[in-house]
Amino acid sequence: MKELQGAGVALVTPMNANGTIDYAGLKKLLKHTSQANYLVVMGTTGESVTLNKEEKIQILDYVLKNNTAKLPIVCGIGGNDTAEVLKQLDSAGDWPLTAIMSVSPYYNKPSQEGIYRHFSMIAEKSPVPLILYNVPGRTGSNVSAETTLRLANHGNIVAIKEASGNVEQAIRIISEAPKSFKVICGDDMLTVPLMAIGASGVISVLANAFPNVFRKMTAAAQKGDFKLAAKLQQSLTHLNPLMYEEGNPSGIKELLEQMGVIRNYVRLPMVPVSYKLKEKIYTALRKIKKG
Repeated sequence: MKELQGAGVALVTPMNANGTIDYAGLKKLLKHTSQANYLVVMGTTGESVTLNKEEKIQILDYVLKNNTAKLPIVCGIGGNDTAEVLKQLDSAGDWPLTAIMSVSPYYNKPSQEGIYRHFSMIAEKSPVPLILYNVPGRTGSNVSAETTLRLANHGNIVAIKEASGNVEQAIRIISEAPKSFKVICGDDMLTVPLMAIGASGVISVLANAFPNVFRKMTAAAQKGDFKLAAKLQQSLTHLNPLMYEEGNPSGIKELLEQMGVIRNYVRLPMVPVSYKLKEKIYTALRKIKKG
């Protein structure tokens, strides 16, 4: 899966003030992120949990038709109801996808055996390779290194987006998984450290705004130029925490609005960021531009 190297963008879903999908904004965002290595559509940053089935089909169709840079496309298909996720996979074979990314079940907090069986069934049904997504901060449970290593031996499971923030866990997976299995960083500010120990790249929130920075950063790390990679990552240090201060994707959408890419509209229960945070993002962005 060479397509999963480097900088992937956890694409936001642009919206209008009335909550409908902003397709003009999406087209502009696709052009803006065309310098990345690949795109992830309808992950958690894309507000997938508040998109209905028809909207998801329409968004994916629009992205594929307006992907002028011909970037590989990964689609988020996941949830905490295994049977429902399997139903959603029925139409996945109709799309030219590079892979599917599936988040670990949230809210019901299954055991490690339950997580293993959930992903095993999805991998059996998926018409394209599967990327696991471990994000305990959203799901309420961690996919352990042991469970990931068990799943890494499945022929249709090719990678994990590891967003636990647990570097020791990532080290173990990288060192013990089959060489063909990729660990993709899920925390923007851990990209360079994890690539230094063998991660293949990142699926990034901030890359919505700075795709070229992340592409250069990951390319430098792949070449072993960690001095340049670290410099590029450090340029975003002050901005990154602001993206999550009042929830994701509210922060990144505000940044994109200030950059003139899309407008900052989200669906409840998410709300736009406060005026105080708008000012902090504005100040951090100005520092980067002066850079």
